[in-house]
Amino acid sequence: MDDKSGNSPETPPASPPASPPAPSVFDPAARHHHAGSGPRASLDLNDYFTGPRDMARHSRWPLILRLHGSIMPKLILPVGLISIWSAAITIISINVHYLGVHSVLLTLTGFVVSLSLSFRCSTAYERYSEGRKYWTGLVQASHVLGRVFWIHAKDAPEIDPRECLLLRLSSMNLLVAFALSLKHGLRFEPYVYPEMAQLVAHLDTFAASATDAEEQASSPRRRRFFRSVGEYIGLSFTASNPRKALKRASRPLGHLPLEILGHLAVAIDALVADQQLTVPAHQTLAYNALQSLNDVMTGTERVLCTPLPIAYTIAISQATYLYLALLPFQLIPLLHWIAIPATIAASCIILSLLFIGQEIEDPFGHDVNDLPLDSYCDQIAADLDIIASLDTRNARAFLTSRRNLPLYPVSTAPYDVWLQRDEEKLRSAIRQKPVARFEWTRWGAGKVGSVSASSSFATQKDVEQGLK
Repeated sequence: MDDKSGNSPETPPASPPASPPAPSVFDPAARHHHAGSGPRASLDLNDYFTGPRDMARHSRWPLILRLHGSIMPKLILPVGLISIWSAAITIISINVHYLGVHSVLLTLTGFVVSLSLSFRCSTAYERYSEGRKYWTGLVQASHVLGRVFWIHAKDAPEIDPRECLLLRLSSMNLLVAFALSLKHGLRFEPYVYPEMAQLVAHLDTFAASATDAEEQASSPRRRRFFRSVGEYIGLSFTASNPRKALKRASRPLGHLPLEILGHLAVAIDALVADQQLTVPAHQTLAYNALQSLNDVMTGTERVLCTPLPIAYTIAISQATYLYLALLPFQLIPLLHWIAIPATIAASCIILSLLFIGQEIEDPFGHDVNDLPLDSYCDQIAADLDIIASLDTRNARAFLTSRRNLPLYPVSTAPYDVWLQRDEEKLRSAIRQKPVARFEWTRWGAGKVGSVSASSSFATQKDVEQGLK
């Protein structure tokens, strides 16, 4: 089969199977550590101005003093200009010519500005919340498909068990590849990057061909320090075009998440055709989960590509700055020199709401307050590894284990002991479970050495002795 580049692939020479001395796998810690250094206890200067914020990092600083994740750095320039403006108006009004006006304008325009900012913040947070819900749906659908591939799919008698295991693991790896490709796609990074290269190297995709043609596109470019600082403090002329990689592409980029979904559909069809997935309910579960992945892809793209109409954004921004520009004229009759710090305080409050709405409107980017998509992808990969760690050859062994206490807390007798008693005693013990559970909750479970725990244990022992 020809690849997407239009060239016929050459057949590689046969070589004996061998295990590599050191597997070449992606190291997630490479995103968080510098080469040659151990775990970092604090943020470095460059990461301080970029995101998303590491949710696992704990800070002892009180919220009022934190800057990482705060909107305050973006207020430095606009609030500085407004403070200069208010100081000039106040000085001219007191020393040269009185410029104060009646404060009725403050009430009328303040209501309109507060209403527009409320609309701006609510729509932005709705998009942020929708983005999080879609990624939650991606995690859930990945769990479902992972269980279908690993637990519900059975080994076919005529197929080598090792082949079945490897095929199912390959299908589960496609789920991780889908999450990673969706993350990069939502950040306008259309190529195949190192963290996912090993997962999609065997797939015939447009992105792989474009990556081979663009040698410099093998990994996302790390933003320069001064550009990151400029974006962090709100300098619009330092912001780069997020779609720059798409516009500079010299080869068709395709749609990598959609192509991976096609390979997942083929994998499910193969399980059904090979009689490895024979239960109709399991087949329905697999195809419904595949549809859920498609819904997540289209839903996140809808959130990304449907921002608030630009007319609303411009009007709200203009109304906000106009209100702050007129504010000193209305505060001078009441506050005189105090109008300067009052204007600065009001501008900090009002502009913070405006900038928060602008930052969280696109929840998939690299801003500090954007969704931690890297952590979500790591979670999906780790969860699928946990699912695959279950030995399905004797999956029901835990039910008959001697450590299984089916009637706990009524009895601590294991499964095999209750299997030797008659049915009536078993049913009688089951009827005692609500009473034992009530006592367990009433006196508090796990209080070792307390009188309540001792009495609960005595009650349990009496019940068990009566059932023998």
